[in-house]
Amino acid sequence: MRSVFLPLALLFLLPGAAPVQAETCTLDVHIRGLRNTKGFAAAVIFSSAEGWPEQEDKAYAKDAVPVTGPTATISVPLPPGKYAVAVLHDENENHKLDRNMLNIPTEGFGFANNPTVFFTAPSFQRSEINVGCPVTDINVKMIYK
Repeated sequence: MRSVFLPLALLFLLPGAAPVQAETCTLDVHIRGLRNTKGFAAAVIFSSAEGWPEQEDKAYAKDAVPVTGPTATISVPLPPGKYAVAVLHDENENHKLDRNMLNIPTEGFGFANNPTVFFTAPSFQRSEINVGCPVTDINVKMIYK
């Protein structure tokens, strides 16, 4: 009896027939205007509007770096595509955006495309960027209320 697995196995030996791997790009989030060197600068990247912008458990990716000056850069590996980005200056390192009794943020935040923010976070679409390879750079200006 002839095996059907042998012809399939031979396909993997042919040049160019290797399994296709997803291309990985890098998103460099350059954060400007940090008001002090306390805590961490964090970036939260969403691939859909679900959970945007504060439910980090629904984020596609997230990362943080210690704040050492008025700027910080966070590099995140991502497949090419559209993402919305929110940043936070987590001064007390509690992994959330702290607010006062009036629900006004007491820590810095920002969004890709630097939309004007009044009373609520911008929509997912207003903070959406296109990530391409090899590297996509964005600049986010911190907002302190």
